[in-house]
Amino acid sequence: MNEQVTILELKGVERVYVQGEERLSILSGADFSLHRGEMVALVAPSGAGKSTLLHLAGLLERPDAGDVFVSGRACGKLSDDERTAIRRNDIGFVYQFHHLLPEFTAAENVMMPQLVKGLSRDEAAARAAQLLDYMKIGPRAEHRPAELSGGEQQRVAIARAVANAPLVLLADEPTGNLDPETAGYVFEALEALVRQSGLAALIATHNHALAERMDRRVTLDGGKIVGF
Repeated sequence: MNEQVTILELKGVERVYVQGEERLSILSGADFSLHRGEMVALVAPSGAGKSTLLHLAGLLERPDAGDVFVSGRACGKLSDDERTAIRRNDIGFVYQFHHLLPEFTAAENVMMPQLVKGLSRDEAAARAAQLLDYMKIGPRAEHRPAELSGGEQQRVAIARAVANAPLVLLADEPTGNLDPETAGYVFEALEALVRQSGLAALIATHNHALAERMDRRVTLDGGKIVGF
């Protein structure tokens, strides 16, 4: 990376869940920065708070203290509508399960967020075709999810996540359901996309081999986000 442009930043973030009289502190004054064109692996044991961190970073939850900044904009006190607009335009999500809409083709799944954003059908179709070709599944564009392999489904999910050209991509175990060979292929496609587009990507994974291929690795320790 030639210059570090901060796309996502957490400052002093705290998140506490209350269960009856018990308080469970997940994040405690957590600080983290993610830069343009950077891939960061989030590696931590199950139950450590990876999903909570991704939900906070993706504006799906609000921190109990501190704030989350997207491209320099403080998001903690924004209205629900404002936060929804940022999620729609600036943040892409990829999950362990692809969550594709089964009744639509691969191309239509990638078109959907673009149509919601207000693009014309022709514009959305052209962008979907470009992304599916880039992910090397262009010939499968007219197939429905049930007709695709697991790796193909996940590549469609990645294409859908970046269809609106977001600033940041948040991925929760995106290769967790795939065999090692397929996981490696999907990761290569994702990595190429990040490098070419300048996306900032935070990827939670248990796959240490893939984590070591990213720019840096972080974990959760005592409610803090630390590098290792």
